Amino acid sequence: MIQKFLIKGGNPLNGEVTISGYKNSAGALLAAALLAEEPCVIGNLPLCTDVLDQIDIIKQMGAKIEWLEPRKIRIDAKDIDAQKIPYSLFEKMRVSILLIGPLLARFRNFKVPHPGGDKIGIRPVKIHLETLKKFGVKFWEENGFYCFEAPKKIEGTNIALREFSVIGTEIVAMVAAAAHGKTTIEIAAAEPQVQNVCEMLKNMGAKIKGIGQHTLEIEGKGKLSGTEINVCADPLETGTFMIAFALTNGRGVIKNTEPQHLTFFLERMRDIGINFDVDGTDIRIAPAESFKATKIQVLPYPGFPTDLQPQTAVLLTQAQGKSLIHEPLYENRSQHLQELRKMGADIEITDPHRALIFGKTELTGTKVDASDIRAGAALILAGLVASGETIVDNIHHIERGYEKFDEKLISLGAKIERI
Repeated sequence: MIQKFLIKGGNPLNGEVTISGYKNSAGALLAAALLAEEPCVIGNLPLCTDVLDQIDIIKQMGAKIEWLEPRKIRIDAKDIDAQKIPYSLFEKMRVSILLIGPLLARFRNFKVPHPGGDKIGIRPVKIHLETLKKFGVKFWEENGFYCFEAPKKIEGTNIALREFSVIGTEIVAMVAAAAHGKTTIEIAAAEPQVQNVCEMLKNMGAKIKGIGQHTLEIEGKGKLSGTEINVCADPLETGTFMIAFALTNGRGVIKNTEPQHLTFFLERMRDIGINFDVDGTDIRIAPAESFKATKIQVLPYPGFPTDLQPQTAVLLTQAQGKSLIHEPLYENRSQHLQELRKMGADIEITDPHRALIFGKTELTGTKVDASDIRAGAALILAGLVASGETIVDNIHHIERGYEKFDEKLISLGAKIERI
């Protein structure tokens, strides 16, 4: 059954909300668990569909899965079989591509279909896979599949990535951790999920220098041990709720955050006029008198996150003056702006990477379409502040990345129902 959200706007959010684990980090940690023939325990898992599907893939490959707590899982991947990859499930989401790294360490030959995920632009997975040839891996495409042949013994090497790619860095780091000898990764991404998986690889026995920096040095162990680790707090959910409180002129506390992963974002929110204080792992939001127009330029970590650009665009419709959003990473990340225009936002899309937002404008509820995870979240935020009723279609996208998003908002006073 196709479900939608019906949102009645105009209700301020008040109260406390606890942030879930980071979906993008969970996918990397679940993949890394396949590197060990000993069990791994992963806690603080977000129960969103991308994570549950990733667990299902691992289970169908032969891993023994045991839920120790509602969000803690024990994975015994000793007897996995790369020939049992469920192709239809693998190609549903982009995060499944992370499994390639561990599979190269465990198996000589296998194939996977092209991964899916959000349609927000040209995201050249093949570029990252070509990098694996530095490890002696043979890689080719055949009948809609990526095919791999790994050497009997993977040796460490020097690799310069072609861009600050999170997935590219994670795949190479996992192979390097299971390789023999030292690997240097230059132009490495440094996002929280990369830091999280590198900490896990260290716990499993690899020696890693440069975590959180753009050059990683990894001394592979060859055979990695089991470990226990928690998924880091979701910085994107944190930012989304921060904007939700601010937009609705609400007052609240965002708990279980890791503010150090949002330093640049938090400074820009302060510039715009959000009234907040950071208290350890809590962020306290209070009503603000008004918001200021600004320029937002998306950049790799520690810059402004691309996955918080759509939500920030909604905030800027309520700011006084002309704002500019520059999204250099993805050329199709303006679909939410088209939907916001349906709601009355004054937005000029100047090219596939730039848009001008003129505020303050009153948003009016209408029917809009969630084209991807973050666009969907942004449209929900718009519905919260719009007059009348907003219907958000294709909410399955939202539920791929947010755990019980509607329930959390309802607990804060939002008027949302599934239809």
